[in-house]
Amino acid sequence: MPKTLIKARDVMCASHLELDGLATVSQALQAMQSGQSEVVIVRKRDEHDAFGIVLLSDIAKKVLARDRAPERVNLYEIMSKPVIPVEADMDVRYVARLFDSFGLSSAPVVEKGVVIGIVSYQELVFNGLYKLIE
Repeated sequence: MPKTLIKARDVMCASHLELDGLATVSQALQAMQSGQSEVVIVRKRDEHDAFGIVLLSDIAKKVLARDRAPERVNLYEIMSKPVIPVEADMDVRYVARLFDSFGLSSAPVVEKGVVIGIVSYQELVFNGLYKLIE
């Protein structure tokens, strides 16, 4: 029996948050709270730039723990860049291996150079693995 192919696009969270790197952590937190997101994709500045990513854990470690004022810290100061993207048609099994190999917990899902969603372990397990065992 052939293996079921479940792609990153099938399990990703399509609603995602993208902000400019000059946005403050305070602005990002407000947007994250209203959008119920734990991840911010930092937009490219131009076509030759790379996407960045800011996780709640980055904010906790690089702002809260260091007693920095969130309204004075820009996203570009705490983001991880370049981010490792996941192609929309990648098999979720390979996404899980990529996460394990590079110590990732979330990644943008891209198609033709545009972010179309976010995938994390939560989506991989609850949306991907669950579909494989149905």
